[in-house]
Amino acid sequence: MPSYLTAPRSRPGPRRRSLLTGAAGVASAALLAGCTDSADSAADERPSATRRLRAAAAKDSRELLGRYDAVLAAHPSLAERLEPLRAEVKQHAEAFEGGGNRSKNSAAPAPSPSASASASASASAAPSPPVAKDPKKALRELAEAERKLADRRDDALVDAPAEEGRLLASVAAAGAAHAYLLTESEDDK
Repeated sequence: MPSYLTAPRSRPGPRRRSLLTGAAGVASAALLAGCTDSADSAADERPSATRRLRAAAAKDSRELLGRYDAVLAAHPSLAERLEPLRAEVKQHAEAFEGGGNRSKNSAAPAPSPSASASASASASAAPSPPVAKDPKKALRELAEAERKLADRRDDALVDAPAEEGRLLASVAAAGAAHAYLLTESEDDK
């Protein structure tokens, strides 16, 4: 029988593949153990950066909500068109306000009704932005505000942690959609 048809003989001891796999596991464990101090210090910095990011995003959403309120006050005839978008902007603000104190093992508590009420009160206490007398121009200005905020949120994605990055990306996409819907011609409906 030719030698190439016979099964190779098993060598005693561990095989090369199992040695390499074991060595890779030991190396990664050593790297992880060696990086714990720097990883811990980076984790300590992350929560405050995350809180700042979320606070700024919530403030931006509250300011945009104020713009919606100002346009609705000046042009009540736009309520049917603006109310669904305004409701989403309010949800965005609440989403950013609600998740600032997360830890690895616990979910963030929902904001208390008084905290939400005080945030709403502070947003409404701010001077309302000027609104164009022409409803179409007011819509264009609101669309521009949505577009600019969506662009700023896109830019913030670069430095955002994963969870906040996903939230920013989602809200930025919604803002871009709002801008489109605000500039969509009434004839297209």
